[in-house]
Amino acid sequence: MKVVSLFSGAGGLDLGLKQSGLDIIWANDIYEDAVDTYKRNIGEHIVLGDIANINSSDIPNCDVVVGGFPCQGFSVANMNRKSEDPRNKLYLEMVRIIRDKRPAYFIAENVKGILSLDKGLVIQKITSDFESLGYNVKYSLLNCADYGVPQTRMRVIILGVRKDLPDIENFPPPKTHEKEGINLPKWISVGQALQRFTEPRVDSQFKNHEHSLYKLTFNGHLGHRFMDPDKPAPTVTGRGDEKGGVVVLHHPSNERRMTVREIAAAQSFPDDFFFCGSKTSGYRQIANAVPPKLGIALGKMLIEHHKTIE
Repeated sequence: MKVVSLFSGAGGLDLGLKQSGLDIIWANDIYEDAVDTYKRNIGEHIVLGDIANINSSDIPNCDVVVGGFPCQGFSVANMNRKSEDPRNKLYLEMVRIIRDKRPAYFIAENVKGILSLDKGLVIQKITSDFESLGYNVKYSLLNCADYGVPQTRMRVIILGVRKDLPDIENFPPPKTHEKEGINLPKWISVGQALQRFTEPRVDSQFKNHEHSLYKLTFNGHLGHRFMDPDKPAPTVTGRGDEKGGVVVLHHPSNERRMTVREIAAAQSFPDDFFFCGSKTSGYRQIANAVPPKLGIALGKMLIEHHKTIE
């Protein structure tokens, strides 16, 4: 199946979908470092630019549209008016492209907080808007640790299936891991994810694995998050725009912040996935990404359903 990806970032979701067997034929993002990263690791099919300036006719036909639109500033009162908040237009752009391309499926990804925005009315409005395009729509809050990601990252996945097709009953995708490890493999801890890395140097030749000169001092005011090495990492967070800050995780065993390479491992990126730009840009790209292993689970779900209707 052919996939069009919106708000693709560095390509975490797309990498997972590709690894599951889907074919990503077109992607888009507005941030240059993320696009450079995507091109280096996934393919040249990504377009740099504002999606609002791209006509639907310039986007290839596809079976699936995916994307994670920002939801800052959303309320039912303003989310359909571009003038209220420029970030809201990105939601409308995804609606536009799904309306015009009519894919068999779409997947929209968002943060946990979207469920409580405007007392739950925003997610109801989003569901209604997508249903009005001719889709059966459902959503679920997923813990990425349940899919082999060494991080307790909670994400809302909105799934749409065109109404002329049988609905997907197997949603959310079957878990591959569980907290206690009784019926499925146990959650992967951040300690397990990082144990293969040697201690980095300031001048490390291992790309994305150099660290800062300073050691962390613990005065109660430092914006770094601590973690238990025997559990998955807490959520890697960052503001959505290219100038936003990030909350960098503190290494579970050493008095330093984690390197880009280590943070990427906590998001289930493979070790050969290189992040372009500065260290701060690399942290931000990872923080804004969908973990590839969650993408694999979602891709397999779509492929299995598609087999039943071919």
